[in-house]
Amino acid sequence: MPQIGDPNVTGWVTVASYLVTALLAAAVWRVTGPGRGRAFWAVLTLILGFLALNKQLDLQTALTGVGRCLAWSQGWYENRRLVQAGFIGALLVLLVMGLFTAMQALRGNLQRNLLALLGLTVLLGFVMVRAVSIHHFDFLISDHSLGVPNNFLFENAGLVLIAVNAALLLLRRRHRTRQRRLA
Repeated sequence: MPQIGDPNVTGWVTVASYLVTALLAAAVWRVTGPGRGRAFWAVLTLILGFLALNKQLDLQTALTGVGRCLAWSQGWYENRRLVQAGFIGALLVLLVMGLFTAMQALRGNLQRNLLALLGLTVLLGFVMVRAVSIHHFDFLISDHSLGVPNNFLFENAGLVLIAVNAALLLLRRRHRTRQRRLA
């Protein structure tokens, strides 16, 4: 049954955080010259936009439902744990490959983009924990700290790292532009 994935305050704050961070990443992409991590910021913008959309559409729950229906209709529901493990393993391999590719793309510019890469790593770690939690491991993210759900803290920590890196790059560029005008 279609519904908003996370209709509470923390869910909407996280969606807003994704959107603001995606806009900051897009701004960095727009002003970054070729070879300085531009492709990284473009891909990061797309990832953040998709995750903002997914936060409220709850696409992973729909995917799980489709998988469950397929398992029942095709007669392999009893063996679903093997398929779940394979899915999580494939997701992990994809995420590690993506991080490796990002590190290669940032070669020579890793230092100026390090916070964003760390933030992406935290976000992808959250995606992995969330993928595992769909399959009966909710204890990993369902607890609370500081009065808010751990999944909110975990997910937004990655977004903050990316947003801070983007803001620093934009401010640094603005400062350099101002310095050139004064010179």
